[in-house]
Amino acid sequence: MKLKRTGYNQTVVSLNNGVEVFFSYDTPVSGRSADNEYFKTEEYYSRTTSRHINNYLGGVKSTTVSQEIIDTLADDCPAVVSLAEVN
Repeated sequence: MKLKRTGYNQTVVSLNNGVEVFFSYDTPVSGRSADNEYFKTEEYYSRTTSRHINNYLGGVKSTTVSQEIIDTLADDCPAVVSLAEVN
């Protein structure tokens, strides 16, 4: 597993199985499957989190999925990623 802070309150966790989970603050909201298919949550959290998701996706085509699916993928991630010190 690898943590990478991509911006203020924005973190990407790359899991050993090839899945990537993007966190806005402490909430997993987007990511990339092992097959390089991008996805984002169907939930609306805030304008800032929406901006974080759009910055992460960078204009690539993504599928909207339930938050429950993203939460399941994030089960292998650290409990509090926003506090992780990343180089």
